[in-house]
Amino acid sequence: MTDFASTIAAALGSSMPVDVTSTRHGVGHLPSVYAVTDLATASIEAAGREIAALRGAQSTDVDRRLASFWFDMTLRPQGWELPSIWDDLAGDYATSDGWIRLHTNAPQHRAAALRALGCEGTKDAVTNAVAKRQKTELESAIVAQNGCAAAMLTEGEWAAHPQGKAVLSEPLIAWETTGQTSPAPLKSMENVRILDLTRILAGPVATRFLAGFGAEVLRIDPLDWEEPAAEPEVTLGKRCAGLDLRDTSDRKRFQTLLAQADVLVHGYRADALEGLGLGSGTRAAINPNCIDVCLNAYGWSGPWTNRRGFDSLVQMSAGIAASGMLTANASRPKPLPVQALDHATGYLMAAAVLRGLRVRAATGEVMTAKLSLARTARLLVDAGPRNDAEMLAPETLTDCAPYIEQTVWGPSQRITFPLSASGITPHWRYPAGPLKTEEPVWT
Repeated sequence: MTDFASTIAAALGSSMPVDVTSTRHGVGHLPSVYAVTDLATASIEAAGREIAALRGAQSTDVDRRLASFWFDMTLRPQGWELPSIWDDLAGDYATSDGWIRLHTNAPQHRAAALRALGCEGTKDAVTNAVAKRQKTELESAIVAQNGCAAAMLTEGEWAAHPQGKAVLSEPLIAWETTGQTSPAPLKSMENVRILDLTRILAGPVATRFLAGFGAEVLRIDPLDWEEPAAEPEVTLGKRCAGLDLRDTSDRKRFQTLLAQADVLVHGYRADALEGLGLGSGTRAAINPNCIDVCLNAYGWSGPWTNRRGFDSLVQMSAGIAASGMLTANASRPKPLPVQALDHATGYLMAAAVLRGLRVRAATGEVMTAKLSLARTARLLVDAGPRNDAEMLAPETLTDCAPYIEQTVWGPSQRITFPLSASGITPHWRYPAGPLKTEEPVWT
């Protein structure tokens, strides 16, 4: 198995090391040139080791088969269907000199792509318009319209790219001590308040994990934001409210919530909260004891620091889709079989939250942690080709938890969670539910 574990342990830092025995079982791998199943196992294990250390547990156990499935959609609806996660225009398109991926799931991003292309919103019209453009020129044009796109680069091209170079110089987890408070024992997660400003998909994965092990997670979304395909998947265990942070009254309500939070997890672009008057200095003044764990798509330095990005786009930029295409001798980009950058980064974020909580409880140090999809991509690529030749066996009913999960959309089963800590498995106090249905208050 690829040794992601030691790299992740080093990234979490030497402060408050984990003295927990870890075991892994299960065989097989997801169909990729990269060691995606190994990354899934190691990142979930890292979060598990942190929760075990917090609870005084002695061991963790991770099932690599189930970990692979938890890097994808885990919900199995009974008598109803999830909507498609992709807009009808989202996808890979051939340009005059290569390939580009358009991310059009949000209405504003779809409109931005169509403005840059100057065509109607049909698949044929977009295909024809893209074919006349060069990939990097079109990428820049869509980004200039506040849209989301990524030209396909090779690993070598990304390594030579200014943003690729910037990401290479960044740590997997960038830590900073921002304050000091009085140490106070933390014996459980039940009284930990986590304010969640994240959307598809890494941040919600992190807070779903934390909610499963007891934290009170309050997710805040803009009033016009929807993600119907992901809500049944990632809102498990959370209360979900809506606020318009551009509105003075709503921003004050958010500041009240922040003042009472133990942790803020956010995944806005690097400059987005600054633009809302909620920059790091302001947040620290509101709550100097709050642990801040944040995510950016393309890293925290370099020319693309403030660029919008998603897992599928970073895979195109970082050479992952090109390497998959080359290895498979395919005629079009071949990304990872799952959105592994999102999921792995999510579990690393959860591990960082837990490490921050343990450090604050023991020493009083208040920490911030910064992660990015692009840096997680570097972790995966640097590990090289996978060395496990055995494929995962197809999913069966025995991979699902034995109980029925009741949601507002209908009954469902969910893949059994792959982690236990001294026999303790997650329990989510709330079923998955729609966004913006709760009041923005702590319970």
